[in-house]
Amino acid sequence: MNQKRRIILVQTQAENAGAQEISRLVGAGLTARGYEVYNLFFFRKSKSFDEPPNTLYCSPGRPGTPLALLRFLWQLGRHIRKIRPDAVLTFQHFGNVIGGGVSRLVSTAPVIANQVSSGMSMSWPVRAADIVMGSLGVFKYITVNSLDMQREYARYPASYRSRIKHVAHGFDDKSLDISKEAARQRFNLPLDSVLLGCAARLHPHKRLDAAIRLLAGEPSWHLALAGQGPDEGRLKSLADELKVSDRLHFIGEIAPQCMGEFLACLDVFVFPSQAETFGLAAVEAANAGIPSVVNDLAVLREVLSFEGKPAALFVDASDNEKFSAAVSRILVDKPLSDQLRRNARGLKSRYSVGTMVDEYVGILDHSI
Repeated sequence: MNQKRRIILVQTQAENAGAQEISRLVGAGLTARGYEVYNLFFFRKSKSFDEPPNTLYCSPGRPGTPLALLRFLWQLGRHIRKIRPDAVLTFQHFGNVIGGGVSRLVSTAPVIANQVSSGMSMSWPVRAADIVMGSLGVFKYITVNSLDMQREYARYPASYRSRIKHVAHGFDDKSLDISKEAARQRFNLPLDSVLLGCAARLHPHKRLDAAIRLLAGEPSWHLALAGQGPDEGRLKSLADELKVSDRLHFIGEIAPQCMGEFLACLDVFVFPSQAETFGLAAVEAANAGIPSVVNDLAVLREVLSFEGKPAALFVDASDNEKFSAAVSRILVDKPLSDQLRRNARGLKSRYSVGTMVDEYVGILDHSI
């Protein structure tokens, strides 16, 4: 392979979240295979973001005025022109629509759009732009990360569907050989209490209020939330209203290399999200041996299984009584927890980072 092939990975905001973790893994894998990889972000959202090598930004913050938007678009195009890529991989809906559109205006490099945003998170104008761009060939290929998501696109135009490639996410093994006590001390969490936890962006679509409501009915439980986002204020207000603030612990955003320590703190991983395309955080938790209770979404049933055996308990997380009962069952039923752990061991082989990167190498070989 030509060692000078240049690939740009275009993301929206720089933060330690699932989509950014995937682009980090893809970028590292492509670099190891001889590609020259650049990571281009619209703006940096999180101060704690652990940026990969060759990272560039288009704006100091989210563009808030028409002039700032024009400057951002100009800088985006300028970066792409300067790098002169052989291919551009875009991530998330704004990354696809804006990054893909600007790329095609300033470069002849093929654009590979990665659909890692749930339909619920897309506005109609963005969805319409995505359909038009995919159907007209602005995107050379369009990757989806689950079969459930591929079925969601079944109603799209044939010219759009013909470009779709299924590439399952890979993930780094976050399991650590560390005691629960030592892990909790590092995050200043209670040592002797039942501790539930979730790693997710603090956004209404993650429905973390359902996890907080669990505390109201079980005074011995604590909940740790790892992440940052716009829903933090509402979640804190709910905890105050329910009088559970003393048992709710906001850890803040955690870098990928520290996630294993956070997971080692937990007795149960809870994942009430109502909008997912894969559920990377839940897969990482299950693989790390943390018994998990997740919202009963078709995509989570697909992803959190190995050879037809579930790697988590599935429940309607909007039903507080059922959600709480499922968590209680995990805590008291050791044979069940052990079985879920055994089933989850196969996730590492099912979602190999190497396999994911190989899929992208194949797509690039057909694109460049």
